[in-house]
Amino acid sequence: MEELYTIPVNDAFDLDTECPVCAMRKALETDAVEFTMGPSYMEDDVRMETDRIGFCSNHVKLLYQNQNRLGLALMLLTHMDRTRKDLTKLSAAGAKPAGGLFKKKEVSAVKAYTDKLESSCFVCDRINRIFGRYIATIFHLYQKDKDFVQKFRNSKGFCLSHYGLLYEEAGVYLGGRADDFRTELNRIYLENLKRVRDDLEWFTDKFDYRYVNEPWKNSKDALIRSILKMNSVEVEEKKAE
Repeated sequence: MEELYTIPVNDAFDLDTECPVCAMRKALETDAVEFTMGPSYMEDDVRMETDRIGFCSNHVKLLYQNQNRLGLALMLLTHMDRTRKDLTKLSAAGAKPAGGLFKKKEVSAVKAYTDKLESSCFVCDRINRIFGRYIATIFHLYQKDKDFVQKFRNSKGFCLSHYGLLYEEAGVYLGGRADDFRTELNRIYLENLKRVRDDLEWFTDKFDYRYVNEPWKNSKDALIRSILKMNSVEVEEKKAE
């Protein structure tokens, strides 16, 4: 099955980015938002899911920015109706615990419901279903495709989160080759972390009057790249008005 995802994985590693895995996930997020706000929002199976699990705070903002205000309004309307119906039933039973063994603190059924709803998201679920296959494809290509191995070695590394993910998943997908992969992964990650760190240091130095006439070198976007490297977040530089 991994062969189905070789094109988007290769495309991500072809990008000039501090984390190709972030690029993959961003592309999936864009596709998931467009799917959710396209004609699919009127399909019964989609509406049953969005009614049941709703959206996280991050993705409801992206859905709003999509400009299909009517589609989002209709989904939120029936999601609110489902939530109201469920909570009316649960709250009528009083503050009874949700159940479960070995809990340090009993949680009411209402709180368990609201906690679950706050941590669920139709868009996140759609992303995660495919993202897992992308990760499997990285390891598939690493074992089967010499050109991909070269791309991997020449990449600018990964963000902290995805470095940890690849390090851990190597044991699942590579078996006896996991140690060799991790050795290479460590080199790529740590060398590129130092590169960005050094650019960020020079960025801070440029605010010192002693360096005001020195060139910026590669540091002008160092803060943006550092945020991606450490926090897996893409930010855009605010343009002067």
